Amino acid sequence: MSTVSEPTSTSRNPAVAATSFKRPRRRSGVEQKGSPLWGVLAWVVGLLFVTPVLWMLLTSFHSEVDAATNPPSLFAPLTLDAYRNFFGITGGGNPWPPLINSATASVGSTVLVLLLAIPAAYALSIKPVKKWTDVLFFLLSTKFLPIVAGLLPLFLFARTTGLLDNITLLTLLYTTMNLPIAIWMMRSFLAEVPVEMLEAAQLDGAGLVTILRRVVAPVALPGIAATALICFIFSWNELLLARTLTSVVAGTAPVYLTGFATSQGLFLAQVCAAAFVISLPVLVAGFAAQDKLVQGLSLGAVK
Repeated sequence: MSTVSEPTSTSRNPAVAATSFKRPRRRSGVEQKGSPLWGVLAWVVGLLFVTPVLWMLLTSFHSEVDAATNPPSLFAPLTLDAYRNFFGITGGGNPWPPLINSATASVGSTVLVLLLAIPAAYALSIKPVKKWTDVLFFLLSTKFLPIVAGLLPLFLFARTTGLLDNITLLTLLYTTMNLPIAIWMMRSFLAEVPVEMLEAAQLDGAGLVTILRRVVAPVALPGIAATALICFIFSWNELLLARTLTSVVAGTAPVYLTGFATSQGLFLAQVCAAAFVISLPVLVAGFAAQDKLVQGLSLGAVK
């Protein structure tokens, strides 16, 4: 004869059973002691990365004599002479045309990259084309060749077409340089868009442009922001193409920065001031978009 066991006290009381399942796990002593160490290590690593920037900023406020001392003088008098010379207040050069050229090429190429990368990533992730893996490999293979290997053909093309020292050519080159990276990044971001949302939009009669603008773009906004920021940084910091294909009219900010190393010597305070001013747009853009950047770079990392 079968016997029926009496339910335990825990099973009789659902509240007690629920409480037993919700009981938090006790942390071991090793974990409790290790968490502050990880925080200290994170601060140390962060300070190691920030220290060169802070040192460059401090040196930019010193005079050339104090900046050139060895070892450097940490408590030297502060002055704005380097910044006055950089902005042309005391008879120096004019940095505004190179800064405007860099902004034009960087922003213009970033916009073009996004306009081309989002539909391409849509076709490779949400609506995959045939042999989409071959397409991704072809895009990746375009980055195998170093840029310096293509300088001569690009220079001959620019000279033949009359596009030497032209900011339009530089914008197009930056677009082609960043487009493969942007497509790879955007594909991983768009792969996380729920298919049900796209099917619902199609049932409502939305076209491809409407789906991209009203459904895909808001969901993948962190990824778009991360891709745009990375493309902007790569374009803003690019030197080799700008140094080879521009001279006076279309010279960018990195090219202007190299002009401080002259035959008369290296003006360290002026170089630090110029480097900080030229780096400021990238720092501001990264700080303003840090939340979207972290979300975008972590999007799709956890399945």
